[in-house]
Amino acid sequence: MRTQGRDPNRSLPVAEPRTVRRASLFVLTLLAIEFLDEFVFGVGEAAWPLIRDDLGINYAQIGLLLALPGVVSHLVEPAIGVLGDVWRRHALVLAGGAVFALTLFLTGLSQTFGMLLLAFTLMGPASGMFVTLSQATLMDIGPDRREGNMARWTLAGSLGVMTGSFVLGGIAAGDVGWRVLYLALAGLALIPLFAMSRFHPTPVQHGHAVGFRECIVGALRALAHRDVLRWLTLLEFSDLMLDVLLGYLALYFVDVVEVTAGWASLAVVVWTVAGLLGNLLLIPLLERIQGLDYLRASSAIDLVLFAGFLLVPGLWLKLLLLALVGSLNAGWYAVLQAQVYDVMPGMSGRVMTVSSVFGLLGSLLPWGLGMVANCLGLQVMMWLLLLGPAALLVGLPRASGSSQNAV
Repeated sequence: MRTQGRDPNRSLPVAEPRTVRRASLFVLTLLAIEFLDEFVFGVGEAAWPLIRDDLGINYAQIGLLLALPGVVSHLVEPAIGVLGDVWRRHALVLAGGAVFALTLFLTGLSQTFGMLLLAFTLMGPASGMFVTLSQATLMDIGPDRREGNMARWTLAGSLGVMTGSFVLGGIAAGDVGWRVLYLALAGLALIPLFAMSRFHPTPVQHGHAVGFRECIVGALRALAHRDVLRWLTLLEFSDLMLDVLLGYLALYFVDVVEVTAGWASLAVVVWTVAGLLGNLLLIPLLERIQGLDYLRASSAIDLVLFAGFLLVPGLWLKLLLLALVGSLNAGWYAVLQAQVYDVMPGMSGRVMTVSSVFGLLGSLLPWGLGMVANCLGLQVMMWLLLLGPAALLVGLPRASGSSQNAV
């Protein structure tokens, strides 16, 4: 089949409509994978009060459930990332999707803490194969528009988190049970998995083809690169005000603000809707201003707003400040992750590798924070999350034009 056609009214070749449609469907499939992953995440974060009460677990056990999957992922994903550059990335994505669906099914069947821990632990690396390699593929599609594509990716994730929070709230109100929802998600996961099976993407290589050993050496060298270290460090700290905060948000409103699980689910919904609106605004915003300028301004404002969130009494004022915080930091991950891809051009799979190696210590943060909450209280632990915006203020380059060299 020809991939280029000729417009009789123009001298330049244009893509055939069928090719354009197929490329658009491929991008939508990649975004649907991210939507599903964050849908599951949104359900899980809003469901913690229900899971805790059902299984009778404490903060330390919740911290372990949040941390151990990340630790296992960071141990397994370095090899997966390298294989994604040198082997059949498509096969890895499909295998990850199949295991991801299976772990959702196991989660729905969980009756004990140990069984739930096993399901979550398997879900971590499965998500890495299915979701992170899909993100790497999206970054390969448009190297000159990485910030914009990462903003679209993050927007799809925000839609997923918001939808998951809404659905969990409905499930809680209807007294259906969180396990039924996870069983339904296992079936839902088969839809993007089937759609992905109809495409056969290959990783983009710049220069000569490289082998597994050369990729490992290149990834290790990248870990010593100044700019790679900068962006990976800031990514880990920024997550304190993103996924880590969301992981404890429902518990904070139940245990500190002292509202019901239904109102706590509303807080998660407020957070996710605010993040969705922030990501919607981010896409056109990045066409007008530098991403790093946005990071500087938003981190400074978030530092003040989140401190106010922790200090003010009452539910509604907290929800207002929470919405402002969520809308401002919505684009942190998109901009920072795009910077990592920019300094490692042509190595999208190895970005996953270095991120996993570097993030191993960061994955222990939820467990450590859970231990702090267990010993000193959740209110005290929440103040530690301010290290996120503080690190951005200290670690970002002083000027948008600061040079960074590719690996």
